[in-house]
Amino acid sequence: MVKLLSKNALARNTAWMSIGHGLRLVIQATYFIVISRSLGVTNYGAFVGVVALAGVLSPFGALGSGALLIKSVSRDNRLFASTWGMALITLAVSSSVLIGTLLLLSQFALPAVIPLRLVLLVAISDILGLNLIGVACQAFQAFERLKWTATINVLTSASRLVGALILVLIQRHPSALQWGYVYFGSTLVVATTAYRLVSTKLGPPTLAFVRRPAEIREGFYFSVSLSAQTVYNDIDKTMLARLSTLSATGIYGAAYRLIDVSFAPVSALLAAAYPNFFRQGVAGISSTLVYARILLKHALGYSALTCVGILLCAGAVPYVLGPEYARTAEALRWLAPLPFLKALHYFLSDTLTGAGYQGLRSAIQTAVALFNVFLNLWLIPAYSWRGAAWSSIASDGLLACAVGTTVFLLESRQNRQSELARVAP
Repeated sequence: MVKLLSKNALARNTAWMSIGHGLRLVIQATYFIVISRSLGVTNYGAFVGVVALAGVLSPFGALGSGALLIKSVSRDNRLFASTWGMALITLAVSSSVLIGTLLLLSQFALPAVIPLRLVLLVAISDILGLNLIGVACQAFQAFERLKWTATINVLTSASRLVGALILVLIQRHPSALQWGYVYFGSTLVVATTAYRLVSTKLGPPTLAFVRRPAEIREGFYFSVSLSAQTVYNDIDKTMLARLSTLSATGIYGAAYRLIDVSFAPVSALLAAAYPNFFRQGVAGISSTLVYARILLKHALGYSALTCVGILLCAGAVPYVLGPEYARTAEALRWLAPLPFLKALHYFLSDTLTGAGYQGLRSAIQTAVALFNVFLNLWLIPAYSWRGAAWSSIASDGLLACAVGTTVFLLESRQNRQSELARVAP
């Protein structure tokens, strides 16, 4: 194993990300239990609703700068200083506009009982702070130095846990707004640390905005993709807060959070493999698909076992989170297939991205996001959090089918073109 890790960059980086995700899992689990129990299901639901709404706009904060940085640097690391600088400028300008937009949007999308100050604190934290942290992680990812990516991710969770413990010691049952201040402060500390780490370890930025129109367009595609992903993953929490109750939002939000935690090992593999999809993509989608198939069989095996484990162990949730979350066990069982579906469509989607079909990937994800919203509008008023769960399963299943069909058609076209090129005189 030591020999494999020393020679195989993917294995080494996956190991680093797995270690990081493992530590982060323990920290997040503790942090999640502390916050969910201390806030209670209603306050937790209010906070989750705000975070879900911020998540829709957050991907446009960096306009795909992190993904463009990985793509450029993975092929030519001399471009780092300029792409790092462009990412920071883009983030500063775009985030300023989006924070104001979110404050206006919240007046219509969230119930009036949620204070505007909480929306502002989450907006700055998630649109500016988390985007800066994310781009910093992607900078190390571009150089395949995922030890530092994992470190930053662990710091993010650890700072929130420390903040949560301090808050609970001061205020046994804090409000959502009080937790918002802690959330903001912890994000600010990690964002500052992440910026200094990148500038020290990889080099300072060159602050000159010289991005070509084609890069701006591709960066927008990345942002649309991430925003659509947030919509079909998280907009149901905001819609539950508006169309149902904050209690239902807390029940469902807790279940979905546990699904995200269970998916962490696959996320580690996806992060480690991401730069290689761009390298494989130089040879077309057939090459990226071959690469994806090698990884996908392991991810699907793990996800299938996770699904079974969730179905068997969901009943333990109320004993951990408290009796207020008794119905979270049922919600968790409904969501159990999600890790399998997510593993399938994430790897196939990265196959499209690596081969240069990010625009097509974004279009498919946007269509699924719209499908999810309309389905939620129908199901949530009638079935509350159960409707949100059914909508999530349907949306992820549709996405897996749509992306899989698209990859198959594109690969078939490339193979036909290659065959014609070989037989042509």
